Amino acid sequence: MSKIRPFYVMEVLERAFRMQAEGNDVIHLQMGEPDFDTPRTITQAGIRALEQKRTHYVQALGIPALRERIADYYPAPCRPPVERVVVTPGSSAGLQLVFACLLNPGDEVLLADPGYPCNNNFVHLYGGVPRGIPCNPDSNYQLTAKAIAQHWNENTRAVLIGTPSNPTGSVVPPDEMSRIANTVRRLGGRLIVDEIYHGLVYDTDVRTALFDGNDIFVVNSFSKYYGMTGWRLGWLVVPDDYIDDITRLSQNLFISASTPAQYAALHAFDAETTEELEYRRATFQRRRDYFVPALRELGFAVPLMPQGAFYVYADCSRFSTDSDTVALDLLEQALVGVAPGKDFGVYRQHEHIRFSYANAMDKLEQAVARMAGFLSRT
Repeated sequence: MSKIRPFYVMEVLERAFRMQAEGNDVIHLQMGEPDFDTPRTITQAGIRALEQKRTHYVQALGIPALRERIADYYPAPCRPPVERVVVTPGSSAGLQLVFACLLNPGDEVLLADPGYPCNNNFVHLYGGVPRGIPCNPDSNYQLTAKAIAQHWNENTRAVLIGTPSNPTGSVVPPDEMSRIANTVRRLGGRLIVDEIYHGLVYDTDVRTALFDGNDIFVVNSFSKYYGMTGWRLGWLVVPDDYIDDITRLSQNLFISASTPAQYAALHAFDAETTEELEYRRATFQRRRDYFVPALRELGFAVPLMPQGAFYVYADCSRFSTDSDTVALDLLEQALVGVAPGKDFGVYRQHEHIRFSYANAMDKLEQAVARMAGFLSRT
């Protein structure tokens, strides 16, 4: 427990809520959650599941119909058999299952720094050692096959890649993912790829890591693209040699994922739902296309246009080399909530803050105006 770090953005959120309770109009750009509600088709299916009394335990790996729909989601050349698809209580639970399978005490996992903060804690939870590898714009804020080979040692057990990434929105190109998979395989480790933002990609091609081998763990979620954050539902695609291990762990740790949520998610892949989700994806892209140039105009350095998700990892060192101070000042003086860089790693953490553009366009415009006014006074 001494190694489990808090999620600092939650402290910002709590402070923002207190300020709101005092009558302040805070614009929230700190949270990693779509501002859209769950699509109506999914919600209605969830209501029907409750009315039909689908509230009991189901199979540990998920209801067969949903596992089939998830398998069919993948392109034919890399479509996994249903037996390799596991429904989980969110992608966080999926990652915990993977690390519980893979790690003995002292085993190392290579991750990009900056990266999603909870991943380090998941590794610690199972006795592993997370090793953050500094990543900068030159590598698109992502690990590369070359960097993995350079940092590999006798204790390295696995590599975790997030693409698109939180907090940078960067994507690993397909050819580089192939090199990464081959490198990890050659070195005797396991590759884990977090694809929870795969539906939210702009101006670039993205493909699932399943194209690069059946020995890769692929993690996904119904939270981000499908707008089901509070339903707590995700999935894993598991290599054949770990199906039994994952099954036993799922039975013991979770029994099963939420039954009504699974029946609701059956309709996440419907044509009507997909049409709505693609409209939302286009909306996120319009916000990005406005917000990134606006931040640059304000003086924040954003060397790469984010290619996915809904985040901007901005260099704030023009204003201060203490991103905690910048985040606090923006909240208290401009009434704009952002996430401090220390949430996402060690490398240049004090020079960066993360913005989320998962908010309405008028709110983004107000936030820019507020920050412009505040920064002009400092």
